[in-house]
Amino acid sequence: MKNITQQFNNHLSPVKALLIYQQQGTGETASQDDLQPEIYVESYDIGKHGQPINAHPLSVREMQALAKILQSAQEIRGSYLKSRGLLPSKVLYINQQANGSAVWHTPPQEVTLFFTETLGIPSGKAKIPALVWKADSEKLTVYAIKGKAKPHENTPLYHAPFFNVYANGGVCMGTVTIKTEQLTSLEEFMTKWESYFFGSYFSHSINGNSSTKSDTRALWRALRKTGEDFPQQELIKTRFTLNQLLG
Repeated sequence: MKNITQQFNNHLSPVKALLIYQQQGTGETASQDDLQPEIYVESYDIGKHGQPINAHPLSVREMQALAKILQSAQEIRGSYLKSRGLLPSKVLYINQQANGSAVWHTPPQEVTLFFTETLGIPSGKAKIPALVWKADSEKLTVYAIKGKAKPHENTPLYHAPFFNVYANGGVCMGTVTIKTEQLTSLEEFMTKWESYFFGSYFSHSINGNSSTKSDTRALWRALRKTGEDFPQQELIKTRFTLNQLLG
């Protein structure tokens, strides 16, 4: 399977450092204004080897640039995982805090699955069970659920019947870089995570010998041949419910 453990953001290098000096008034008879700390900000450039150089008082131009950066950061936080309009019906929970997460579900559907040659399963369309997804900007968790209805807090979770998925639902995505900006909408966020999951190659079992009650490899080989619905009796129940996935 393609690897996806790199963060959404590109690698950043330090270019500026600020050192803030503060002096606090201590006189017992000082007024409230006198008790306000006196601030001095010293700015440093960062040399090519990472060392601070060129110490100087923070300039007006540098202050304006810093204010612009802080304003942009605030706008990003306010837009992270924000829906384009009405909240999509598939959404179950949203945490919009820094590096927050979204939880959503997808009904039973037919998708294209990709398998490595070593598994001996031909790639192509197959029917899968309903899934519950949880993702933030760095990692993805996937579980299966039974039935077609939208899950509720007490809905039991089952192991996702795929390869490359840990027993705790975490997906082994490897080292492929995820190119999703923090300003992405909630709809784009969910779509991109689903496309990364289904657009990658399943390669190996990491949840014991099987993610289903019968041999997972033989099961998917048969489903690819027959095109039948995924047999829900093959799902293995976890000790979790949807409520424990929220937050």
